[in-house]
Amino acid sequence: MIAELKKNTEQKMLKSLESLKSDLGKVRTGRAHTGILDHIQVEYYGSPVPLSQIANVSLIDARTISVQPWEKSMLAKVEKAIRDADLGLNPSAMGELVRVPMPALTEERRKELIKLVRSEAENSRIAVRNLRRDANNQLKEAVKSKEISEDEERRAQDDIQKLTDRNIAEVDKILAQKEQDLMQI
Repeated sequence: MIAELKKNTEQKMLKSLESLKSDLGKVRTGRAHTGILDHIQVEYYGSPVPLSQIANVSLIDARTISVQPWEKSMLAKVEKAIRDADLGLNPSAMGELVRVPMPALTEERRKELIKLVRSEAENSRIAVRNLRRDANNQLKEAVKSKEISEDEERRAQDDIQKLTDRNIAEVDKILAQKEQDLMQI
């Protein structure tokens, strides 16, 4: 019972870390990366489809993304979808592909993005702590119903605390890396 609880808690904490990485991946730094276009939906024969399913998305250089639709008729729709995605990007069609240059970030915009990133990291820390609290409550319930002893509960709580500390340290590491990326010019 204790091993299963620890395993479930650890899996949930890892999911919250993955969620943080995913959320921070959408925050635009000065460099180009294809991940910022992942959530863009393009109208394709009457239904919204992820951009990656109708086009080849790749990097031309450190500041430019290229999007090459597999059907030439989709070029204008892809360009419009990127422009309407409210990412501050200005795509331009060139022949058979759409070039998406990444504009340089201003100092003010960088500071706003850092606030946003710190907020996301704090939400992730809160999620990890809530998972710790839930696990500890389950342990207390198990002691009350005499499924485990108090010594086992104490050891399990220590293990869960170590797991929590490790995951919060990982959140801090991810945050520091993203802040460093944002402050690079």
